[in-house]
This record gives sequence, structure tokens and C-alpha cells, in this order.
Amino acid sequence: MPERGQFLHFHSLTFWVGNAKQAASFYCNKMGFEELAYRGLETGSREVVSHVIKQDKIIFVLSSALNPGNQEMGEHLVKHGDGVKDVAFEVEDCDFIVQKAKERGALIVKEPWVEEDKHGKVKFAVVQTYGDTTHTLIEKMDYKGFFLPGFEKPLFKDPLLKKLKCLVPKEPGLCEFGREDLLLFWDTQSCHHQYKHELLLEKKPQLPLLFPRPSAKLNFIDHVVGNQPDQEMVPVAEWYQKNLLFHRFWSVDDKQVHTEFSALRSIVVANYEESIKMPINEPALGKKKSQIQEYVEYYGGAGVQHIALNTTDIIASVTNLKERGMEFMVVPPAYFQQLRQKLKSAKIKVKENLDKLEELKIMVDFDEKGYLLQIFTKPLQDRPTVFLEVIQRHNHQGFGAGNFQSLFEAIEMDQNARGNLTVLTPNGGSNFM
Repeated sequence: MPERGQFLHFHSLTFWVGNAKQAASFYCNKMGFEELAYRGLETGSREVVSHVIKQDKIIFVLSSALNPGNQEMGEHLVKHGDGVKDVAFEVEDCDFIVQKAKERGALIVKEPWVEEDKHGKVKFAVVQTYGDTTHTLIEKMDYKGFFLPGFEKPLFKDPLLKKLKCLVPKEPGLCEFGREDLLLFWDTQSCHHQYKHELLLEKKPQLPLLFPRPSAKLNFIDHVVGNQPDQEMVPVAEWYQKNLLFHRFWSVDDKQVHTEFSALRSIVVANYEESIKMPINEPALGKKKSQIQEYVEYYGGAGVQHIALNTTDIIASVTNLKERGMEFMVVPPAYFQQLRQKLKSAKIKVKENLDKLEELKIMVDFDEKGYLLQIFTKPLQDRPTVFLEVIQRHNHQGFGAGNFQSLFEAIEMDQNARGNLTVLTPNGGSNFM
């Protein structure tokens, strides 16, 4: 156990994007986040604008440059596209953590400093990790505010988000047409929909809204995955062990995780309390370019590949995310046939309906003690880089190693559609077929 300096949990993830306002709107509309805070010209921030969004304990900060000539953010955007710049941890004794990390050789991007407002004080420091990614250490010194000093409540609340709080109820016998044919407009005062279809207008001119918005039901950040170029996984894992006193929590190699064409190696590091988990991946040599290598090439180096968001009801979560328009990767059809066979001899029993899991393409991984359920979105931007995972755990603390092959095959189908499932040459390059 570290003598001092506790890492409590993930605090927030900061994305550097081309248009923070539009990016925040995407996550709110597609994934059920809500606006939490804002910092920009109106609050006195003259260089960078940030829109902060939240869902339960998950906080994303979307930031963009305000002025021409912002070299740091501009170069980051050109090189990486929209991506995660910073993974922030809430800590105790920030000074001690920074002092020890510096003594062990870590690069301190910004020494500890304090910001305050009427709600109290917060201490910050920034440490460099893999690629251009940083970790901000955040120590709340009796701070009682809704986010952090310097931020204010959002200046604008998207009225569409309120309208999404309701779905048109489907009542058998009222109309044979789909939802799009029914909805005419939403009366925000009476909280009623009105409908186009004459039958409905005759029988029930204003049908009360009966169902809540399709909540994404996402609760907290389960883990954050960083992709590395080949042969850089071990040094990065050792960096966390040496400088932040994390420990190895889990690992797999290319003998365990591979398809006909590609493979990966992965080490997961975690803080002492294991409330923060950071898988570190690297590609392994295969016949064709792996999805890890594709990420590294399109991101321009090491960076955050995906963020896993934990839920206690993955069936409702994925159903509602799809209702909102989120796209998910689709595993090969044979996956569920094989899964059913494996579960026949398993010591655990999956509580969820397997037919429903198959319908939603939610994968299952298990051992003798428990199981997890998981599914992955398609990339969130045009570059095939950052995506999200939705995960539910039932006494299982793994990362879906049993699903990696099927996941890889699903990603390889998308890679092939992008023209990126190319043959590797002996020097690690690739040739187009």
C-alpha cells in the first residue's frame, strides 16, 4: 500500500475536438448525457472553450481552441483528430504524488497549483503519460461546487433534450403505422403529443406521454484503454508501476488473443484500491494489419482507444442507445451458437435472456465465478480511432478475453470495408490487396 497519496477514482476525460459545442450535443443526444458546466468567452476564458457533460458519475469535457494560431491544440487536432487529451484522476495528497513521480523520473507537465471560487479550492497537477496524453491529478480541498473553479452553469439548455424525455406510446389497435407517422409536435406546457393519423385524432386527440426518455443507464467509467505502437506496451505499463505505484491487474498475449489475420497483447494496470483500471494494448505481428495498428496509424501514435462505461442493466442500456441512434459493432452470427454450447457446461448461469442478448449482439464472457456482458460502439468520429464500450459485470473482473477473437473479427469486417485490412510486409508495413 502506498505510504501516502491515494488515487480515488476517474474524475473526468477531456477530449480535444474541432467543435466542442457540436461534440457535446452528439453525446447528449445520442448517449443521454446532460449539460453540466461551461467555460468560454462569456466566463472569461479567452483561449479555450469547454462544454462539460455528465451521466451519473461519468464526466466528459469537450474542449476547442477559440482563436487562430493555438499551436498546441491545432497540432493535436491535425495529428490525432478528435480524441482524448487528458484522463483525470481524483486524488488525495496531490503534492506527495507529484513529488514522488518526479523523483522516479515522470515528466511533470504542470506543477501543482490551486484554483478557487466561492465554493472552495481545488489543487491540480498534470503528468505526461503515453503519446500526447496527460493525466490531470485533482485534489478537492473542501470544494463544494458542481464541477470545478472557473466553470459556470451552461448558458444554454438544448430544448430537444427535454423532448427526448418522452417516447410516443405504442397502444395496440390505435394505429398500424410507425412512430414517425404519428408524431406531429410536442406541447411542452401540457406534456402531450398530437398526432397526424385521423383515427387517433378522433379517438384520443391528446394522448398522454406514458414512457420516460430512453435513458442510456450508464453509471461510471469502468476502464480506459490506451493503444501503443508495437513493443511499447511493457514500457508504458512499467511507467504506471514505477511512477504512480499502480500494479499489474490482468494480462493476455497474442497466443491467447488472435484471429486468422491479426493479434494483440494487453496489460491492465490498476491503482492500489483497483478503482482505476488502465488496459495498455499493442499490436502483435499477424498476416494482416490489426485493429490496434490501424488505430495507431490513424491517431498518429499512442492514445486512448476506447472508454468502457459500466451499467447495471445492459439490455435496457443498449436498447435505448440504439433507439437514440448509436451504432454498434456486430459480432459474427456463429458467436451465439458457440456461446450457447459453452454455457451448457459452464458452472455459472447467465441471468439475462440469451435470445435478447443475441438480438442486441451483446457478448458474454465468463469463468467459474461469474460473467460479464459487453458491446462496443463503432468509432465516434470519421477516423477509425476512439470508440466506447458498454459493460455489465456479474462477479467478473476480467476484460472479455474470451470475446476478443469475435470482437476482432467484427472489427476486421469494418476494417475491410474501410480498405484497411491489408497484408503486412516483413518490416511491419502494409500492402493493399
